[in-house]
Amino acid sequence: MSTDKNILRVRLGAAAHGGHSVARHEGRVIFVRHGIPGEEVSIALRDAGEKSRFWRGDVVEVHEASEHRVPHFWAAADSLRSAERGVLPVGGAEFGHISLEHQRELKGQIFTEQLERLGKIDAAEHGFTGVRTPEGESEDALGWRTRTAFAVDSKGRLAMSPFRSNDLVPVKEMPLAHPKINELKLWELPLLGISRIEVAVGSGEDAGVLVLFVEDGTHTGAAGRAAKRLPEWASAASVTQVGGSVADGRGVLQRLRGRTWLSESVAGHDYRITGEGFWQIHRLAPATLVERVMAQLAPGYGARVADLYAGAGLFSAPLAKAVGDDGMVLSIEGAPGTSKDAVKNLREFPQAVISQGRVEKTLSRELNERKAKLDSIVLDPPRTGAGKAAVSAMVRSGAKKISYVSCDPASFARDTADLAAAGFRLEEIDVIDLYPHTHHMETVGLFRRH
Repeated sequence: MSTDKNILRVRLGAAAHGGHSVARHEGRVIFVRHGIPGEEVSIALRDAGEKSRFWRGDVVEVHEASEHRVPHFWAAADSLRSAERGVLPVGGAEFGHISLEHQRELKGQIFTEQLERLGKIDAAEHGFTGVRTPEGESEDALGWRTRTAFAVDSKGRLAMSPFRSNDLVPVKEMPLAHPKINELKLWELPLLGISRIEVAVGSGEDAGVLVLFVEDGTHTGAAGRAAKRLPEWASAASVTQVGGSVADGRGVLQRLRGRTWLSESVAGHDYRITGEGFWQIHRLAPATLVERVMAQLAPGYGARVADLYAGAGLFSAPLAKAVGDDGMVLSIEGAPGTSKDAVKNLREFPQAVISQGRVEKTLSRELNERKAKLDSIVLDPPRTGAGKAAVSAMVRSGAKKISYVSCDPASFARDTADLAAAGFRLEEIDVIDLYPHTHHMETVGLFRRH
């Protein structure tokens, strides 16, 4: 056994939300990344202060490997190879050492535990049968990210950060990213003076590519020089305000070449996504989620529906088609830039009302002004969930059905408990692996007022 006090040999217990396994040492709980439940491993401690409520650690050596362990597809994210180089593994592929089948089994266990502990609900009794693979997924589940962000280190090298760390690790590939993102070879560009790069790829056969360079203010024209080195088929823009966000209206977006937006097409409708505007990350996610939401709500002609945290209108457009001229779709989004995209994307539907603002306040205000009640709601909140105020607003709306799209099982479980207390019963659960090789998962749940 190592004499290094920062290295412990432990047996890994159950999987925990957040990409961890739980280990114990002298009564102390340790959340361990890059292992598999049941393995005996050595871990390097992190966040291990004596007064800490729990510790954290990364696997650096495996003594008894799980049958589900496979070689990691990405050296920069592999904890074992990173330990040999004396660096931390980058985030974004923390399940890459686990077989895909077992990844989904672990996610199912985590979802069940979260729903039971935080939502006070037995997942199986409410229709949960396991995490499923989206139709059309590749065999290795790589190349699915249509949106990817990178940092740039002090030497001008393309980089990414490890989990809960401000360190920057140089990278020369991102295997989960769409192939066109890796074809850009961003690591070969002159990047001094740039602090962050965000890349988005359209999901169509002739997918466009948009590269956003965020300048750090130290080198005038850095983004322009980098853009000139991109392949001709890539568009580029710069964000000139450090720390700003185009989607939130705080950054200044300047076109460098090509377009400052991407086109997407889902279920026969075309969308325009500008700059950093939000769009589902997995290449199959938009179509997969639209199909599930529409199947759950089945809105008829003349129905009144709200699309909350609507983004650029992914769900609003098919809902507007379904409810027709006599119906209403109230599309509410908080980010000004993304809401402007929704205005463009829904301009052909007079029955779509686009409103920008905080969901819990805007929903009540819009319904009060129209003296209207809702039939159903699509709820697609950020990772933190909807929260009690938004749940209260939905209860007052009169809606009988809610299709809840969630990327976090913990916030989904908490909101489930609040919805249950308000008289909504969870009737259907569909958990989809739209984030393979990571601990994340997507849930689409149908709630019905009883």
